Amino acid sequence: MLSIFLGHQWKSFWRGRNKSGAIVTRIIMGFFILYFIVLALAAGFFMEKIIHKTFPTKDPITVFNGFMLYYFMVMFLVRIQLQELPTMSIVPYLHLNISRNKIINFLNVKSLFSVFNVLPLIIFLPFSLTLIAQAKGTQVGFLYVVIVLSMMVLNNFLVLYLKRKSIGNVLYVFIGIAVVAGFAALEYFKIISLASAADIFLRSLSSMPWLALGPVLIALFIFYINSAYLRKNLYVEELSKKSEKKVSTDYPFLNRFGEVGALAALELKLILRHKRSRTSLIMGFLFLVYGFLFYKPEMINANKFSYMLFAAIFMTGIFLVTYGQFMFAWQSAHFDGLMANRIDFKKFIKAKFLLFTISSTLITLLSVFYGFLSWKLVVMQFAVYFYIIGFGTVLVLFMACLNYKRLDITKSASFNWQGTSAVQMIMAIPLLLIPFLIYMPFGIYNLPFAGLAAIALFGIINLFLRNIWVNYITNRFARHRYKIAEGFRQ
Repeated sequence: MLSIFLGHQWKSFWRGRNKSGAIVTRIIMGFFILYFIVLALAAGFFMEKIIHKTFPTKDPITVFNGFMLYYFMVMFLVRIQLQELPTMSIVPYLHLNISRNKIINFLNVKSLFSVFNVLPLIIFLPFSLTLIAQAKGTQVGFLYVVIVLSMMVLNNFLVLYLKRKSIGNVLYVFIGIAVVAGFAALEYFKIISLASAADIFLRSLSSMPWLALGPVLIALFIFYINSAYLRKNLYVEELSKKSEKKVSTDYPFLNRFGEVGALAALELKLILRHKRSRTSLIMGFLFLVYGFLFYKPEMINANKFSYMLFAAIFMTGIFLVTYGQFMFAWQSAHFDGLMANRIDFKKFIKAKFLLFTISSTLITLLSVFYGFLSWKLVVMQFAVYFYIIGFGTVLVLFMACLNYKRLDITKSASFNWQGTSAVQMIMAIPLLLIPFLIYMPFGIYNLPFAGLAAIALFGIINLFLRNIWVNYITNRFARHRYKIAEGFRQ
């Protein structure tokens, strides 16, 4: 039955109306996946050297044990943002003589074929099968592999379960994020050290190998409750999606966002088809090398994040600045047509948030290569990432309601000041200044990582408040739309 489902998925892809767009999307995503696999391979095979260089006074196995736990916790947060629910058009199968267990098994198996599940195997297995096996014995090395596989399965199905539950109540996702953030805070303030607990647990495998059953049983339990939830809500969930979901087959990864994804797909087409908007996107990726001008070894070793924050903000938020500063003006040529259509303003604003979040996430993930200089830079990049997607997106869309200048997107961006006004300068000041103001008190008292945590927390709080911000900006846009339309006609 699994082969039949796979055959139907394959035919659906090749017979789709927009298969050329889907192929291009998969090729681009393939390059990104290949990039991360290469990084993971480098980290896996040079793990011992990286640990010795970063923590020269610590035992590599102790560092590895703590790092492994926090890797899966960080990846939990990343997967909440990026991992898609495995979907297929299952409604036509439900009235056939096919057991739901077979359909559920296919969805579960399909979810395992994800780059998120490949990366931990590449990163952790080489170290487990070499240094761990040599120092602790082959049996312990094998148990490490079992634990890595269990944590991978646990992360995979826990994220899927929370995201499915969040369809009805988004609070489930917030609770999951809050739990991870809470453990990280306990670790930082040395109240409870999960890294030490993980080290004790993993070192005990030599004398008590049966402890490896713990992660295995937890992973199986999460798999069970995920399957049980699917079995109970399979038909209702898919029907509700079908009734309210408008797909964008040109960019299949946006399908799961429904009408919001369709509006984001339209804007993505606009970006890729015109000179000026396309330049904004290209600049976002080109400026990834900007960090090499600011990230100096002496600053990294001294934890002088205040000197490096500008580069992190600039790299992560460059697309937000270059593209977002002209928000709504990009559609100035057809803005009257948009307003005449039956478009839900709230979903229109949500599509902007989605586009900014996706771009900032991709740039942040690509900036992970700075981790080869120091793990501290990765911590700083993610702190700034939460600030950008939490507060930066809100600020840009808030200021966009004051931009009434028309923009010709067919012209080049070079030496082109059309559409530029004082609004862009005013927007840039708080976007760049606020992280420094948050960090300053902690920097004065020599608490650099607490300062980064405060920046990240500020962004996460605003993420929790995103629905409130969406409603506020939607109302603001509704009040100003006639002034915006009048300005775009001139």
